[in-house]
Amino acid sequence: MTKLALDISNLEASVGAIEILKGVDLEVPFGEVHAIMGPNGSGKSTLCHVLTGRSDYTVSGEASLDGESLLDKTVDTRSRMGLMQAFQYPVEVPGVSLTEFMRESGEERGWDDEDIESRVAEAGAQYGMDPFLDRSVNDNLSGGEKKRSEIFQMAVLKPKVAVLDEIDSGLDIDAVREVAEGIERMRGPEVGVLMITHYSRILRYVTPDRIHVMMNGRIVESGGPELSARLEEEGYEGIRARLGLEAPSAGAAESRPVDFFTDTPFDI
Repeated sequence: MTKLALDISNLEASVGAIEILKGVDLEVPFGEVHAIMGPNGSGKSTLCHVLTGRSDYTVSGEASLDGESLLDKTVDTRSRMGLMQAFQYPVEVPGVSLTEFMRESGEERGWDDEDIESRVAEAGAQYGMDPFLDRSVNDNLSGGEKKRSEIFQMAVLKPKVAVLDEIDSGLDIDAVREVAEGIERMRGPEVGVLMITHYSRILRYVTPDRIHVMMNGRIVESGGPELSARLEEEGYEGIRARLGLEAPSAGAAESRPVDFFTDTPFDI
């Protein structure tokens, strides 16, 4: 039987009277990379926020990490359980070097100094982060360097579930390729990866095991890597028409097929 890293069932989330997630069902087994794609306003980033414990939402349904209930846990407990998010817009942390940050994160997990230094040295060389280890976290880094730093941190901390929220947004083609290579290195039997993206360019370099299309707060279609080609051909509007789905409410942003290949950052 396949062991699930992340198991989501009938997950709903709202802010006040605004319903955003409307019953999300999703399974991400250990050892697999899953991609979620969808237009603006479909709920992709909200799914990230709910999983990691952002308090703005009223939440119902179920989500578990390696068989343990997730939604009733605090943010720090979810982290200790093995959940880690790479952010769409990584922030700078002045005065805290990347090495210090990783050392404190490792100590929080009960690792000794030798183990932490070994992990940092190995991942630093693998992801080309050695020049940045003594600098403040994300201080004066390019967009691509910040995203690479996020992947480096995951390589050191080795989460059970890695949630990548728009890890490719705002990057040029070379940076997308570098980040994609980092994601591929993350693959392994002890981690499940959920990669949320708006457009299919990164899928030229990362081959997900499954692709899920999210619209109107639900996952409406799932398939193998070939689904990205269908998205390029049909666009989200074509998929909506084929599945007989209602158009989004007034004011919700939509994207054209060409937007899959732009450098514009999306959902915040």
